[in-house]
Amino acid sequence: MPKVEKTINIAASQEKIWQIVDDDNDYPRWNIVVNEVSKLGEGNYFFKTNVGDITSTRVETNPPNNFYATQEGSPMKSIGYILEPKGEGVNATIWSEFDDPNQEPILAIAAEMLLKSLKKYAEFLEAGGNPDEFNKKK
Repeated sequence: MPKVEKTINIAASQEKIWQIVDDDNDYPRWNIVVNEVSKLGEGNYFFKTNVGDITSTRVETNPPNNFYATQEGSPMKSIGYILEPKGEGVNATIWSEFDDPNQEPILAIAAEMLLKSLKKYAEFLEAGGNPDEFNKKK
């Protein structure tokens, strides 16, 4: 199965970034493609996104280091985050597995967009920003 993996350094604590990626209910606040979230059960969420409706099911969670989930309704069959302290910040990696190798270029772009959204929000919070004042589209 093809896989895309992208990494970005974020000037925020591992704990802060973990709180963000681990809180599926808050994804609409910062995730550039997620508009609404409904919790279906423990570790199971329904996301309304700009690219369609996705059901995500957590498979493994290792706080504050990594997690991964399977997805239905998305070209991505699984997605995960890995957080590794690096210098003054954290290297945040997002990875995704998918079936169609022709989708690799677009999924690589999507991964970069998600990481940039995460970086922007985490650094905003780390600097003392109020989550209610965050604008993910700026």
